[in-house]
Amino acid sequence: MTTNSLSDALAIHAMASSFDAQRGKLPVPGDPHRLPGSIVVAQQISELGKLITELGDEVLFRTVNKEAGARTTPAVSGFSAAVRYAGEAATALGEVAQQLAFLEQTEHLHEQPDAQDAREAAGLVIDDRLETADTSLREAADSLHTASTTVSPPSSRLRAALTRTTTPVYGAAPASLAPSASAPAPAARTVRGR
Repeated sequence: MTTNSLSDALAIHAMASSFDAQRGKLPVPGDPHRLPGSIVVAQQISELGKLITELGDEVLFRTVNKEAGARTTPAVSGFSAAVRYAGEAATALGEVAQQLAFLEQTEHLHEQPDAQDAREAAGLVIDDRLETADTSLREAADSLHTASTTVSPPSSRLRAALTRTTTPVYGAAPASLAPSASAPAPAARTVRGR
């Protein structure tokens, strides 16, 4: 397979949309009576791990692909930059999972004053880490959106490709980068207060 600036831009844009979608799935912090479920957080960590793997695959493919030459360097840089933010989000969600496990382990102690303080502190950590994950996922998506336009500035051909296709194909020129029905609209972030 060969790559070109349009296919690179489409692949980067698809990845950015995936990070936007992942961000939209984050639990909303701040409600002490409604903590995120352990299973939901574990699923998000797993999905984020898959996105990190996809980022690595995109970097590897372009690094190994000799026929594209130096032209792929901006795409490699764009995908690589997102790894840092994805790692920060994964770390934050790991801390959320850890605090949720603590709350589950100490549920029977909720009447004891010391345990109450520790459990309240865990809730604050959860909120803080969810905010960190949200920020990191936004930064990953934003950096990829920027890289997409750097690799191939929006042209009538790119805009047409984004509007007529529906499914991304990684490792090849993605078939779609148009937001899917499951991807959150930008307004969803506003509704969530972020």
